[in-house]
Amino acid sequence: MTFADPRIVWINGALVPEDEARISPFDHGWLVGDAVFETLVIVRGMPFAARRHLERLAYSAEHLGVTVPDADVLREAMIAVAAANGLEEGRLRVTVSSGTGPLGSSRGDSPPTATVAATPQPPWPATTAVATMHWTINEHGPLTGLKTVSYGANVRALASAKATGASEAVFANTQGDLCEGTGSNVFLAHQGRLITPSLASGCLAGITRQLVIDLTGAVEQDVPLRALAAADEAFLTSTTRDVHPIHAVDGHQLPAAPGPLTQAAIQAFARLKATQIDP
Repeated sequence: MTFADPRIVWINGALVPEDEARISPFDHGWLVGDAVFETLVIVRGMPFAARRHLERLAYSAEHLGVTVPDADVLREAMIAVAAANGLEEGRLRVTVSSGTGPLGSSRGDSPPTATVAATPQPPWPATTAVATMHWTINEHGPLTGLKTVSYGANVRALASAKATGASEAVFANTQGDLCEGTGSNVFLAHQGRLITPSLASGCLAGITRQLVIDLTGAVEQDVPLRALAAADEAFLTSTTRDVHPIHAVDGHQLPAAPGPLTQAAIQAFARLKATQIDP
């Protein structure tokens, strides 16, 4: 299939060409980042792990105070957008804001704005480098654990990481413990076992993160940020990366990429995606 031109998006219940989609300049998602979102991948024409993503969207929305459309409505919208754009494989983005409001932090009383968009997803390289940041994640912040569009800090950190040749920036929390990347969770291998930071570290409860924990028996354990560069092997997990081996941390080469535990995780996750759409 050929990707649609113009691209077709879903906005507040309707499929429209991208150049006909309209969001108010007073929308609070645009003005103050008062919005939640989910990124999914399209696998065999369907949104992968949709149930888990929609449950997390609802969790983020509830705690931010944003109303989201019914899960069945959003699921059908994702399927329709993938089909309308001719995508058997690709990337989906569901975004829901609190709607229009004043030119400030106070909300208005308008209905929410909901959109679904899709694009092809370029493949990642076989392995990647990461850069650790001196900026930290506040594990006690009001948005901790919520997937909101307030990504300015991530944009700045990722640009800093890319300037060093890395594809991801990795943060510590305020205690100096390994936390997460700008759009990924982090796993490392130490003494024959897989470790990933606990949710108490402030990291997002990644969908791929949880699936990999279930598949591999990885242990949730908080470790210092410096442990990443000293790991026997390490990898990132995210919706678009799946299990992505790390070959270097701040320019320091890891012993293996992928190492045996990483390779086992890659294979287990690939089998899951090949056999299930909504695990």
